[in-house]
Amino acid sequence: MAGHSKWANIKHRKGRQDAKRGKVFSVLIREITVSAKLGGGVPDDNPRLRTAIDKALAANMTKDTIERAVQRGSGGEDGENLEEVSFEGYGPGGIAILVESMTDNNNRTVAEVRHAFTKAGGNLGTTGSVAYLFIKKGIIQIASSKDEELIVELAIDSGAEDIEVSNEGLISISTLPEDYENVRRVLLDNSIELIDSEISLVPETAVSINLETSLKVFRLLEALEDLDDTQSVHSNADFPDEMMEHLDS
Repeated sequence: MAGHSKWANIKHRKGRQDAKRGKVFSVLIREITVSAKLGGGVPDDNPRLRTAIDKALAANMTKDTIERAVQRGSGGEDGENLEEVSFEGYGPGGIAILVESMTDNNNRTVAEVRHAFTKAGGNLGTTGSVAYLFIKKGIIQIASSKDEELIVELAIDSGAEDIEVSNEGLISISTLPEDYENVRRVLLDNSIELIDSEISLVPETAVSINLETSLKVFRLLEALEDLDDTQSVHSNADFPDEMMEHLDS
């Protein structure tokens, strides 16, 4: 989980800037709409929708906005035009990258993703070219606190598979997909504030890269995340510690 954790740390540092751009709201609204469309509009019966709503509330989205997104999805209105698609490719240094998007115009999205890869010196691959390098995991991010021992104990007892405590003030918990909701619920029931939680794609093996390459990969991942249709971006890059220090300089 090392590569995923470091990228999570980087995104956590940049979170305030991302929020100012408003991208987080559009991502969450699309996720709520499609989750409601695919699994129904009742959160208790739809774990994916419940997670999306919790993330939206944590981002200070109003309940009215959330309810409208649920209604659009469950009512089969705007949600019908959105399609979940993924793109696979290689970035600088041969780093594997997988992009998950929601779009109402696949041709437009393909063109934008290909342009981002090409501009960064990478290339868009074919379906299946890198997906096999990733596995699904439940990922929960918590800010380090005086309750660190309690958090670790609760996570382990409720089914966590791995826990990492970084020097960046972040506790990263990974679970099997089937254990994710239980671990998440136990933490919330014990008043543990979550920075982020989701079932995500994690590289089975992270690839170490030098500082120069890491900066190029970072710029590509940022460019892909900034695309309007992008929901999430995953890579198997293991960013060097100097990368974290560089962001602070």
